[in-house]
This record gives sequence, structure tokens and C-alpha cells, in this order.
Amino acid sequence: MEKRNRIYEGKAKIVYLTDDPDLVIQYFKDDATAFNAAKRGTVAEKGIANNRISSKMFEYLESNGIHTHFVKRLSDREMLIKKVQIVPLEVIIRNKAAGTFCRRYGAEEGLKLETTVFELSYKRDDLGDPLINEYHALALKLATEEEIKKIKDMTFKINELMKKFFDNLGLELIDFKLEFGRFKGDIILADEISPDTCRIWEKGTGRKLDKDRFRHDLGDIEQAYQEVLSRIEK
Repeated sequence: MEKRNRIYEGKAKIVYLTDDPDLVIQYFKDDATAFNAAKRGTVAEKGIANNRISSKMFEYLESNGIHTHFVKRLSDREMLIKKVQIVPLEVIIRNKAAGTFCRRYGAEEGLKLETTVFELSYKRDDLGDPLINEYHALALKLATEEEIKKIKDMTFKINELMKKFFDNLGLELIDFKLEFGRFKGDIILADEISPDTCRIWEKGTGRKLDKDRFRHDLGDIEQAYQEVLSRIEK
């Protein structure tokens, strides 16, 4: 598979064209950002960990009936994926209160929520990725009613699968962000699944093993990512 021109560079990844119009290569960087890129830094080998973790997670979800953009891992930092049109919505699932949920609603961190919370954000960095609802998404033509229903159904299934997966590793899935894309008329899971996009706590201790260690200067960031990776690849 021949890597060609760069077509996109985001905060954590670069996407390259290939000689197949349906496939692109996703390269994982070590750059770290937080608070809508107000805080920036570098985490050694974060890109390697996130690529390997995401590959394992996509393989697991695919084996359980979730269609994703994942084709195969090419190297430590590169993943071959389907070329999707990203739906401009960030989908957030919250199992316990953390992060912006606590700041927005005054909830205590770690509070077990009475129900799983499904949130949508408009994927617009220039607007600060504002929280929206399904009516906003429809009104702005970000997705169709059928697409939103499919995204919601897939997201709740993914949550149940991922909670079980991490629980078996002695980890607790607090919340996470997903992105979806359109590929040949279908909605499929895209982006990545890693400690950059998930809050993952060690069961019993509540030790944070995700990007919150970078956000809040908790230290041991590289070790946290490596621990998640080692548990997943065990």
C-alpha cells in the first residue's frame, strides 16, 4: 500500500492518501492538547500506544458486530482505514460524572449516574465544540434522523461492549468520545479509541490512566498510557 499526499492534520493524527481511493493511512502523533487546544504538549510514544490500543479496540468491536473504519495496523504509528466522510458530531457517553459534566452541572467527580448520559457536540473547534441536541443537528443538516438513530444505537452497544472489555482488565470506563463517518452509504465508527478519547480509571483505586493526567498535571502520563496498552495486549 503506497502512502501519498497528506490530506489532513489534526491535533493528534495525520491522514494520508493511498493508491486505493477507498483507503487512507492514519498516523498517530505524540502531540497532546487539552481544553480545546489551549494547553499543548508532547507525550513520549503516545502515538504508538494510541495506535496499538485503538487497533485492539476496533478489532474487538468488529468481532462483536460494530462496523468501523479500521482495516489493519500497518506499523507502530500507522493504521490503514476506510476513507470516510466524518459526521460533524462528537458523541459522548458518560457512565460516571467527570470532567465537563462536573463543571457544567456541579456533580461530584466519580458520581455514578442514575442513567447513562448520551451527549452530542457540534464538531467545530472555532466554536469550542458546543453541546447540542438532536434537533440542532437536524436543523443544521449535520446528520439525518436515520443517521442519528443509528449513531445512538451503535453508541449504546459500544458502551456495553467496552465497559465489559475494560472491566475484565481491572479498569473502569468512566466516559468516552466517539466519531462516526459515512462510507458507501453506511454509518461506521471512525477516529480512535484510546486514553486520549476515554476516561479510564483503575478499579478499586480510582487511579486515572488517561489524558486527565496531562490535562491536570498529574504526572506519569507516559506510564499511564503504557499501562493501559500492556493490559490490553496481555
